[in-house]
Amino acid sequence: MKTNFLLTAAACASMLLTANFAKAQDAVVVEQETITVSQPVECKTHYSASWRDNWFIQLGAGVQSPFVENTGGESRRMTATYNLGVGKWISPYLGFRFSAYYGAIHWNQAGTAKARVANLNLDFMWDMFNSIGGYKPNRVFSMVPYVGLGGTFAYKFRNPDANDYGRDGKIRSNQWMLPVSAGLQFRFRLCEYVDFFAEGRAQFYGDNYNNSVEGHPIDINLSAIGGLTFYVNGRHFDSYNPCDYLGYINDLNGKVNDLRGELAATTAALAAAEAQLPCPEVTETVNTNAPAPMLASVRFKINSSTISDEEMVNVYNVAQWMKSNPNATVSVDGYADRDTGTSEYNQALSQRRAQSVVDALVSDYGIDASRLKVNAYGSSSQPYENNNWNRIVVFSQP
Repeated sequence: MKTNFLLTAAACASMLLTANFAKAQDAVVVEQETITVSQPVECKTHYSASWRDNWFIQLGAGVQSPFVENTGGESRRMTATYNLGVGKWISPYLGFRFSAYYGAIHWNQAGTAKARVANLNLDFMWDMFNSIGGYKPNRVFSMVPYVGLGGTFAYKFRNPDANDYGRDGKIRSNQWMLPVSAGLQFRFRLCEYVDFFAEGRAQFYGDNYNNSVEGHPIDINLSAIGGLTFYVNGRHFDSYNPCDYLGYINDLNGKVNDLRGELAATTAALAAAEAQLPCPEVTETVNTNAPAPMLASVRFKINSSTISDEEMVNVYNVAQWMKSNPNATVSVDGYADRDTGTSEYNQALSQRRAQSVVDALVSDYGIDASRLKVNAYGSSSQPYENNNWNRIVVFSQP
């Protein structure tokens, strides 16, 4: 008798606490909805990359020709020049590089007026096509204007008309100069790690570039270079747009509203039960075979099959669900967005994404691999209308 009284009192107290908790939950959800409505999201894509990414090495060769005083009336002569550069793209639109050149210059056809030059430039580069047409990681052709500052060392002058005297009153045998330059590069993508480039550069000097001071106040050196650009760690930028997750958030809000409706119905049933106090003795029947709902999915960054720390929470939830339902099997369905990559590449990418989730469930949480089925749908099937949402792995029960 005493036992029955205690059980009845505990059941009544539990119902009262549940009713109070439901009211508190209603208040919190309403407050969150108010904040969401009052703070609209700006739909703008942001790009970022690690400082280790998008570094490149440039190797090239070409020709150069100086435009300086030509007292002999002879035509100018083109000579070879060699190029080595190291740089980095800090965004899909802007980059910088240190570019070194070495060669000889001749400013008459006979070759009697000549010198050797070596220079190093710091160039600031602008990807015109990404800026105007939008960032596309697989773009084949692009134009890259650039401007630069540098230092040039000229030496071994052989100029019968030299008239540039140093402080000691003698003709200079070598000198340092600080040119400014501008140029245009044409870039052709060969693969993720290699580009072919062809570019032209104009360097502007004072009147003493060729050890002669007369005529026009500015000497110019024109060069044309071609070669290869090697990307040390590939080239890629991570993209993030807050609006990519609005559909997912709205879906969760719909589920929250459904739960609130169920909570309201439970509150009404609770009120009806309170009207019948003292509570009758109840025999509870629990169906241990009914599986719990499974609502998880795992989202991935563009061109990635690595599970982020944030998405690993969903993998953990599925693992716990499978441990609570030991007889259940789960399909792990991988997808890729249609706007990026070929269908063959996306098929393999969706396979890697699904397999990485299965590997995490098996190795990290001890789930039997026989309970997991991997499906790769590539970009042939798109569960969402917005393609950016389709970089995803979805769990389902077969």
